[in-house]
Amino acid sequence: MSEAVEKVSAVLDRMGAPRALAPRLVSALGPQPAAELDANPWLLLRLPGVTMDQADYCARKHLGDAARPDDPRRLGSMVGHAMRTAARRGHTAIEEKRLATVVGQLGVNDPGAAIEAAVAAEEVALFESTDEPDDDFDFEEGGAPEVPDLPDPERFYAPHDVGHAEQRLGEQLLRLMGGSEPIMDPVTAAETLEAATSGGGFEISETTREALLTATMRPVTVVHHGPGDQTETARALLCLAAIATESQVGIAVVAPTAQTAAAVNADLDRLLGSGGGAGQESEAGETESAGGAEPDARHSPLRAVSLPAFLAAEPAPAGIVVLCESMSLGVARTADLVSSCADDAHLVLLADPDQAPSATPGRVVADVATSRTAHVAALADDAAPSPVSVLAGAVAEGGWPQVEAPGREVVQVPAASAEEAAHRVVQLVTDSIPRALGIDADQVQIVTAREDGPAGARSLNTACKEKLNPGPGAHGGFDVGDRVVLSAEGTGYGPGDTGYLREVSEGAVIELTGGARVTVTDPSALRPGWAVSVAVAHGSRWPAVVAVFPPRVPVSRPQVYTALTRTTRHVSVVDATEGALETGVRETLAPDRTTRLALVLREG
Repeated sequence: MSEAVEKVSAVLDRMGAPRALAPRLVSALGPQPAAELDANPWLLLRLPGVTMDQADYCARKHLGDAARPDDPRRLGSMVGHAMRTAARRGHTAIEEKRLATVVGQLGVNDPGAAIEAAVAAEEVALFESTDEPDDDFDFEEGGAPEVPDLPDPERFYAPHDVGHAEQRLGEQLLRLMGGSEPIMDPVTAAETLEAATSGGGFEISETTREALLTATMRPVTVVHHGPGDQTETARALLCLAAIATESQVGIAVVAPTAQTAAAVNADLDRLLGSGGGAGQESEAGETESAGGAEPDARHSPLRAVSLPAFLAAEPAPAGIVVLCESMSLGVARTADLVSSCADDAHLVLLADPDQAPSATPGRVVADVATSRTAHVAALADDAAPSPVSVLAGAVAEGGWPQVEAPGREVVQVPAASAEEAAHRVVQLVTDSIPRALGIDADQVQIVTAREDGPAGARSLNTACKEKLNPGPGAHGGFDVGDRVVLSAEGTGYGPGDTGYLREVSEGAVIELTGGARVTVTDPSALRPGWAVSVAVAHGSRWPAVVAVFPPRVPVSRPQVYTALTRTTRHVSVVDATEGALETGVRETLAPDRTTRLALVLREG
């Protein structure tokens, strides 16, 4: 146990709180966590799961009569707690009047004083914005301008880290928007696209062609696509690579996780292997790759890399940076990506707008698209959609039909209970899918709509371990050979990356999808990875997915759509909702989020 953890544990003992909270408090508080907690016991609210009543109890035991309801420390921590709760629901900021209402509902007599205490304690950050009037100044006789009255500024409050990440993202996007020139003139770009498609032996639609020309001309472009558009996306990436090569600016294709990077590379290889990109290698082979690896002649020379690998490698500046699965990233990780782009880079956000919003705060793609500061384009829909794409497309429209799947691309598995659902899931992963479809169990990912319960991620992980890699959990609950998912950032890895524990020495050596090995020194970053929630799976794709919807779980259209589109080949839907899945798809959309990014961009 570290000295910091031991000191925090001693403070927790004095206030009657569990010592098990100490490691998390050390991470959540500042450089002197024990001293800070000793001075302000309401800092317990920094931890998810700690309630106001629990914090008040500990404060009374620690401070005695000094623990008053109107204590500024309590008020500031209460406001910070409300803001962090909102952030976990996806909001990046709350407007002042709305925040005052929320704080008042918590029993605070003077919400304004509480908000001021929170700002003073740096629990929250204040951001102001004023829309500039569109009218020109009117000049009075004598030449003095009559300056119109400016409206009162809107005041927003945000958790420090979230608010400043969103502000940084906006400023970095504005840097790209203000510094980028067209990569090519329209005529040369059109000729390059023609040469790329002709030499590659494939065609792109006029819709896709216009999207690629827009990305070439404009510094920031949101490019929408639908479910199952992997082939058209691969064609578009090869065309952008040709433009990058011809203009000698380089290209980086970035995916949120290692497994999506591997899926994109498989799409590129499949396109070339099927003759859809033959002859492209000589032209695109000189294109810079974000990963730094030498292209193999048997594969596409253009390689996608995961976002953590991209950031860790410090690649040479690329003139075109493409982010795949961009709907899955919140403001913080997108800010990291955009900050790494050169001033003259063109950023392309590939996004399926029917997916759920990111699990972390923000709605980046929607805000960029609606800010009117970036351009929005689209790839053509798949002319011959797969059964998975047909089902996902129906879900996007609010339907849940039976679909024709002659190759068993979609299998719907009803279950009468959570226990039966769990049994079906394990059977699918360990037997049915490998036997019937030839997809190994290590290529099948369970994506479930809840964490707890018999058909939740925790129970399913326990069942899969017993079946696929039984053992005593010799290394902090894990054994070599266990499938894991990472929940934190580190060198070469990030949240949502899945892989296998290969050895334990100075840290846990994890082999990620695609073969890269990373060392994880923080044990708390590892979670069992056979089954993950939809939120954790967002941004990743696997060859086969078992999507699980247990009883009594809230179901929404974006959630179901996102679960379905995590696969590249096959999805089995285990449905134990007794009709709630169809109802949720038909009636329940994603809740709104309050964000500031569009405002930051418009005011830039």
